[in-house]
Amino acid sequence: MQDGEEKAKFVLQSIFTNLMTASMEMTTKATTKLKSRLHKESQVRPLTEKEQLVLRLEKQYPADIGVIAAFFFNYVKLNPGQALYLGANEPHAYISGECIECMATSDNVVRAGLTPKHRDVQTLCSMLTYKQGFPEILKGFPLSPYITRYLPPFDEFEVDCCILPKGTSSVFPAVSGPSIFLVTDGEGSMLTASHNDAVAKGDVLFAPANTEISITTSSKLQLYRAGVNSRFLQTV
Repeated sequence: MQDGEEKAKFVLQSIFTNLMTASMEMTTKATTKLKSRLHKESQVRPLTEKEQLVLRLEKQYPADIGVIAAFFFNYVKLNPGQALYLGANEPHAYISGECIECMATSDNVVRAGLTPKHRDVQTLCSMLTYKQGFPEILKGFPLSPYITRYLPPFDEFEVDCCILPKGTSSVFPAVSGPSIFLVTDGEGSMLTASHNDAVAKGDVLFAPANTEISITTSSKLQLYRAGVNSRFLQTV
């Protein structure tokens, strides 16, 4: 079984690398033909979600190799409250919508398509894991009526989501590591033993270790906390 998995990774790496290193002339020709074919197909049958996505991407990034590379990726739609995690050296691309991303300490971000930024195709193709399968969707678990925790299967971090309705309050218990808070909607106040800060959408706050934080709102408030994974803190 292991030999079969390694062979499949080798084949996938070979195909993906050949695709991503194709010349601009070849890429332009292929994406043009693909767009034309899909438009014709749409006249006789409904296009699949992936095919519709490819046409959207081609409109945003004409003649980009990432348009064709999309066929190698899982097309994932997350509902509000859902999350997913990606291990190191796993490629991804955000298509639309708003999300909170928490990233472990890294010495690089490598891009190869669907971007106007610098691309390093050879490095990307050599570093990927080429694992196959569908990513695990995390639904989180409640810490309190208004706080949900998302706990990925590695030590670097965890993310809490707090959604306070009008006129409510909640408490983030003290933890053994530092935290960063990001307010994404509404306004309210954050109270510690030494501070009482008014917060609003767009604010970012740092909380030292062993700090209990009370949060209140007279309207509504949505914020996120990122901190060291509590499983890691329990083992050190």
